[in-house]
Amino acid sequence: MNYRELGNTGIKISEVSFGTWAIGGAWGKTNDTEALKSLEFAIEQGVNFFDTADVYGDGHSEELLAKATKGKEDQIYIATKFCRQGDIFDPKNYSYEKVSAYCEDSLRRLNRESIDLYQIHCPATEILRDGSVFEVLDRLQGEGKIRHYGVSVETVEEGLICLENPNVKSLQIIFNMFRQKPLEKLMPEAYQKGVGLLVRLPLASGLLTGKFKQDHVFEEDDHRRFNENGEAFNVGETFAGLGFQKGVELADQLKWIAEGRPSMASAALRWILDQKEITAVIPGFKNVKQVEGNLIALDTKSFSEDEKQEIQRFYNEKVMDFIRGPY
Repeated sequence: MNYRELGNTGIKISEVSFGTWAIGGAWGKTNDTEALKSLEFAIEQGVNFFDTADVYGDGHSEELLAKATKGKEDQIYIATKFCRQGDIFDPKNYSYEKVSAYCEDSLRRLNRESIDLYQIHCPATEILRDGSVFEVLDRLQGEGKIRHYGVSVETVEEGLICLENPNVKSLQIIFNMFRQKPLEKLMPEAYQKGVGLLVRLPLASGLLTGKFKQDHVFEEDDHRRFNENGEAFNVGETFAGLGFQKGVELADQLKWIAEGRPSMASAALRWILDQKEITAVIPGFKNVKQVEGNLIALDTKSFSEDEKQEIQRFYNEKVMDFIRGPY
């Protein structure tokens, strides 16, 4: 395993880490026994960082992480998120009383005394502009309930707003071969300011595994079915903002990235890790096989400059115009 420092926090985390939305819910059927086995396997392979949220299975993924990391609390870092249990547009949802209660609930489920990284979970842009929530997080940090804080953002604009606050230590962004806008300004500025970058949706909800056909039907409780067009939350969280049919078509045109590499998925993750500004990718998983498949990225051949230019050209000419929603 390779480790990279999370911004200027002094914390070194595994460059391939994992998100736990899929084992919490909204990605089809889940199996707790398999989820725990997968978490334990990841830890055995050197993974020391997991991302979760209080709304993933209504806190269930936090509880699973508590079980998997029991006795290893000093070795395994956990990032969790808050605000989406309430109205993300309501300033009262970000008051000290409300955020402190969210934090205490997460601490109880995680069975920890302090949260390593506490992230605002894709709040409304105006909340970030106002900035009062950062004062609340400073207070929680002073109380020892959280070690560091960051923000999970939907757009480049939101990320740039967050970078104006010197105590924001990390940004969680949507970034992959189908979503390259952060390369232009956000990533260089974050790197220059010593802010860590965590990449969610590195495989564009599975599109960049190359395994889907256009007639694939997702389970009813899978967000890739019920949120394809942004019906439940931001459209960018599903297939990186592409419609499924278009996404499959574009993924088929990118299958060449797997040539000389173990798989299309490992190649897609490797491309992200080739960017020096990135701290870690946090793909999801449901079973040990998927954990193994993502870890292969560590031993996957890097991309040449010519290949990187071809991927950027592909995005500019074939992908960019089809992304829905603000990004």
